[in-house]
Amino acid sequence: MFSSARKRLLAVALATATALGGAAAAIATPTAEAAPGCNVEQVRSNAMHRSVPVCIVSAGKPNAPTLYLLDGLRAPRNNSGWLIETNVARYMNGKSVNVAIPFGGGGSFYTDWEQRDPALGVNKWETFLTQELPRYMKNKHESDNRRNGIAGLSMSGTAALNLASRHPGFYDAVASYSGYPTVTMPGFTQGIQASVAEMGGNPSNMWGTYPLGEWGANDPFLTAGNLVGKHVYVSSGTGVGSRYDGSLTPGNGGFNPVKFAQMVPLEVAASTSSQLYIARVATVPGVRLTTHISPDGAHWWDYWEERFKESWNKTFRPAFF
Repeated sequence: MFSSARKRLLAVALATATALGGAAAAIATPTAEAAPGCNVEQVRSNAMHRSVPVCIVSAGKPNAPTLYLLDGLRAPRNNSGWLIETNVARYMNGKSVNVAIPFGGGGSFYTDWEQRDPALGVNKWETFLTQELPRYMKNKHESDNRRNGIAGLSMSGTAALNLASRHPGFYDAVASYSGYPTVTMPGFTQGIQASVAEMGGNPSNMWGTYPLGEWGANDPFLTAGNLVGKHVYVSSGTGVGSRYDGSLTPGNGGFNPVKFAQMVPLEVAASTSSQLYIARVATVPGVRLTTHISPDGAHWWDYWEERFKESWNKTFRPAFF
């Protein structure tokens, strides 16, 4: 599918670029206790032996659907990039849906790790997101626990598609913004390993030592056939400039070459991976696929915020109501 030269180039780009992914969420900020439109609640995870802060936008009525919204590679423990950088919590108020935004998960790919990691601790995010948090949402917020969706960006775009494929009986809809859903393709594997390592973790503790272990079982490209009948949204920009940010557009007076070098390789890789995944999903009968591969756009929150709103209107709302 790739030439040998392109494979090598992609591996280098991913190995360096993914280590910088999710930088927006790494900014030191206050906690989200006063985030407009949502309330931070502590949800106990027996699987991870701790409580996880979750900012919840309540539907305000019983038997409502729930949308789970995941953060990026550098997700902070006391906040979420979705709350720091976007207005999605306020946007989702009054939509008759619960939105659950868990804090933390940086470098975890929101999966159940095979081993406890010395740096990243116990990661059992798949168990938390598919069992513990849904149980809490049903008991505390009276969600119907029947209509569920999940979405994420960059690292968590990969995770969202993975969770939806692994739990098709739970999720009705899924969205990935600038994700990397070709987990076991050359270059992308190395990028994922590099991003976990950048966060201090040992990637072999996650899914085992590649190509052994659970890498194939957590590759959305390989498990796309499980999405029959689901609503799926996949988006990315090309990374070549941005109509949102002049500093990322070559030739612009405010062009920032350092920021360009950091953000563009991430989105170029995401675009490549997302388009390969789209081609795969298009072969699966019955998937209700919506895509948005734009000719510009960078690996940044203003782009993801706009794509989230589009996915709400084109994917999640039709799936829920």
